[in-house]
Amino acid sequence: MIFSSKKLTLPDPSEALPGRAAKMPIPALHFVTGKPLAPPFPDGLQQALFGLGCFWGAERKFWQHHGVSSTAVGYSGGYTPNPTYEEVCSGLTGHNEVVLVIYDPSLTRYADLLKLFWTVHNPTQGMAQGNDKGTQYRSGIYTYTQAQQDEALASKANYQQRLTQAGFGLISTEILPAGEFYYAEAYHQQYLAKEPMGYCGLGGLGVTCG
Repeated sequence: MIFSSKKLTLPDPSEALPGRAAKMPIPALHFVTGKPLAPPFPDGLQQALFGLGCFWGAERKFWQHHGVSSTAVGYSGGYTPNPTYEEVCSGLTGHNEVVLVIYDPSLTRYADLLKLFWTVHNPTQGMAQGNDKGTQYRSGIYTYTQAQQDEALASKANYQQRLTQAGFGLISTEILPAGEFYYAEAYHQQYLAKEPMGYCGLGGLGVTCG
């Protein structure tokens, strides 16, 4: 992405940028699905949060998935409240580029979202994804319930076994309880629907997830 950072270590909280109280203004509706981009979401829907590199391509993978009602890109996993894109790319917020996924559990399962997550990116790269280098491109699963946490850990163990059999290294994905999600700037939301020829650096390892 345009402001790709080379910083490969997370900052200490004392080093983090101060941020701001004002939330980022965003559109009311998803550019592709026409559903709400922010809460309140319709009853019965559930949410998941993933980081898998540049969030432009990552978001598209999820909005194309059956049973997903809405998606949004933003920042989470760090310290700075309501950061800007440039601040996140500086490596001084601690945040990851993430995708918020709102889905209907009667149409798709959390397990299905995990399978998609593992197979569309390289979860062994540490603080990078493809040619994008920086802490904001790290692989992460951020869970909202204990059930999600347990399922994510089990899926990681399963996929690690498959990767090892295929000759790949250790998964570097962090699996943590979800912190606050800060929406990214409006132009980032559903970016690749607005700019179909835009940059997407995602690439999986070609190993299926059972």
